[in-house]
Amino acid sequence: MIKAYLKERSSWIMLIVALQGLGLFVAAVDPLIPLLPMLYLVFLSMLILLVFILLRYPTETQFYKSLHEREHNLDISTLAEANSPLERIIEESLTNEIDQLRQDAAKNRLLLEQEKDELLAWIHEVKTPLTAMRLMMDRMQHDPIKAQLHVEWLRIHHLLDQQLHQKRLPFMENDLYIETVNLEEIVVQEIKTLQAWCIQKGIGFDLQLQVTEAHSDAKWLAFIVRQLLSNAVKYSEEADITIASEQRQQHIVLLVQDAGSGIDPKDLPRIFDQGFTSTTEHHNRAATGMGLYLAKKAAQSLHMTIDVYAKPDEGTTFTLTFPRRNDFVSTLRSM
Repeated sequence: MIKAYLKERSSWIMLIVALQGLGLFVAAVDPLIPLLPMLYLVFLSMLILLVFILLRYPTETQFYKSLHEREHNLDISTLAEANSPLERIIEESLTNEIDQLRQDAAKNRLLLEQEKDELLAWIHEVKTPLTAMRLMMDRMQHDPIKAQLHVEWLRIHHLLDQQLHQKRLPFMENDLYIETVNLEEIVVQEIKTLQAWCIQKGIGFDLQLQVTEAHSDAKWLAFIVRQLLSNAVKYSEEADITIASEQRQQHIVLLVQDAGSGIDPKDLPRIFDQGFTSTTEHHNRAATGMGLYLAKKAAQSLHMTIDVYAKPDEGTTFTLTFPRRNDFVSTLRSM
């Protein structure tokens, strides 16, 4: 701050030094003005200038120090009191801009809330004809057309489900209810949801659930499992998908392993990025790149981690690791 202060006052300091130099020059060329007393006067003037700068520095930089050190938010209560007219102009301008930003933020927040509510209402309205379509398909005879309709209906249902959870994700903490959930029930229910798609692709499931209970939110955990299973089914053909659970160092781990096309090594760091679909299947317009992204975000809110191991043409294994119970309880108490 001292360098900035001296740079700010450099023009005034240079003016005073120049005036003192002018006095010495006049004394040097004018024999009527004694040079030695003039030197003494210049010395005293420069000494007074130095003392003046040292005394004024804390007062004149207090406001700017508080402005420089304040956090980058809309709170200006930490600013020091403005003493000079220029400081008051800065404070007033900053206050007006922050008030405008707060008004704009409130307006944008209201618009986002309205948009979210409208989209959620639309999703719920669309679910009504989807339910009617499902009932109509259940009355149809067993033929290839019925199976294809079931698969396409399932895709629409999953896309709407992703949109619904994507809009709820920012407010997920308000919707959490942590309890002891039955992993087997959740997994079996999600497998039943994908049944038509799995039959069409000739996919079966091998359940190896050594641990059947964990602490989590049942609804959001089911959503995460749904995304992992959908991803496994999407990239598998006529093969079994293994779903296993076990205990690892006080952590419960759920694994979803398929024998599908795998993932290219260059894609692995990006598969959880929003909108990323794949570089090897970039032509696939049906992919949205949102399933794994939403699963990762939901898992983070539940203090779970998702890891992936994959090789091209050798399948993919997703590992969902639950937090230790004591750590989870401590985290919830601090929220």
